Amino acid sequence: MRETRLLMICPTSRLTPDVLAREIHATGKDVKIKETCYGCLIEGEREVVREVTAFAREIDHNAVFSKRRAYKAGDPVRCRAQHGTRPGFAQLESEWEALPLIKAGLDAADNGEKTEEKPGKKKLPAIRFKEICEVK
Repeated sequence: MRETRLLMICPTSRLTPDVLAREIHATGKDVKIKETCYGCLIEGEREVVREVTAFAREIDHNAVFSKRRAYKAGDPVRCRAQHGTRPGFAQLESEWEALPLIKAGLDAADNGEKTEEKPGKKKLPAIRFKEICEVK
């Protein structure tokens, strides 16, 4: 079964889409690669694509993110070069902007940093809530 994956590079990474695509090409794996402004698309047999995805994540740990893509690379329905639509671009853009925060959290977890639990508000007992609601 074939799969297409989108690899996004964290904007704070020194890795570029060109370098990522070249590194993947250098593996010699049987995948189709399309470089994009945010990373690249890889397409091929599911197991090979997953191997390549794992390899890509090793290049810059916690800075390369992956997700499945419903359309193959260059699909005329989605490809801008063929005047396709881009309905998912706003979602991609917001995900891309959040990647530095996600990367920082993953790096902190890898370094064994613990988060401080902030004291939260206590839950209001149901009986007290009912009393508040019934006050006239």
